[in-house]
Amino acid sequence: MMDKHLQNFDLSILLRSKDLDARGIAENKPSLSIGEYFESLSQFVALAPVVKDALARIANFGGDENAFRNLADINILLPDIGCNKFVPVIHEILEAGEKGKPTFAAAHAQEILHDFDKLCALTASAKKTQTSDLTADASDENYAANRAASLKSVLKQLEREEAARKLRILAVDDTPVMLKTIIAGLGDNYRVYGLSNPMMIEKVLRNFTPELFLLDYNMPGRSGFDLVPIIRSFDEHKDTPIIFVTSMRTFDHLSGAVALGACDFVVKPIQPDILREKVAKHIVRKKLL
Repeated sequence: MMDKHLQNFDLSILLRSKDLDARGIAENKPSLSIGEYFESLSQFVALAPVVKDALARIANFGGDENAFRNLADINILLPDIGCNKFVPVIHEILEAGEKGKPTFAAAHAQEILHDFDKLCALTASAKKTQTSDLTADASDENYAANRAASLKSVLKQLEREEAARKLRILAVDDTPVMLKTIIAGLGDNYRVYGLSNPMMIEKVLRNFTPELFLLDYNMPGRSGFDLVPIIRSFDEHKDTPIIFVTSMRTFDHLSGAVALGACDFVVKPIQPDILREKVAKHIVRKKLL
């Protein structure tokens, strides 16, 4: 019997990371199966918390033999998941440890700790806790066939789906009526997601990538202005268009939105034709591959 508990991942989430080159792995190893790739990712996810702890201890001059051993283990695994960014730095850390140079080891560990933590969070969020789409058919034969499909062919299929799908918009507004108005005005042409709680923005953005944001200016807890730096902290949203939806028409508010990186604004009450025109002007497709 096939082991149906092998970990599966959402490739569309993994492909958001600039540090994880699944396509490069697929091109260099065209015979690599999706099952083999997922197994390497599963090993990484299992080892990642231990390695984060090892990096933190080394960065604080508390690294021991086990910490350096864990780094050596992860450095062997990283190329298998398409992540070569950390390999030379970890090699420098290991070499500094062997030569008894804790200051150099600590400096290099501090250099990569933040980015490594982001990669760990991304891969963890991409885990599928239930049966993968690749294993929707419960028979052993189909499960085995799906696991044996090449990573390259799966990525090509994902690319075709990406080209055909509707562009995604995330509208953040604490007023349900306003979210319904936005969805009604844009739903025919775009896939619109409404978020009424701005405190949930980080969690939402770890699970999907919109091509444009519509942000209410005045919300409890976090204003639209507060959300901009959070959105920009995600690598894939450094340049994603942001349109403010506001009832405030003063120059200070509008210029402040532009200064933060907004590309436009829509004044309430929303006129659907103007909303559609402005969204169409700014929205762009964010390629997964």
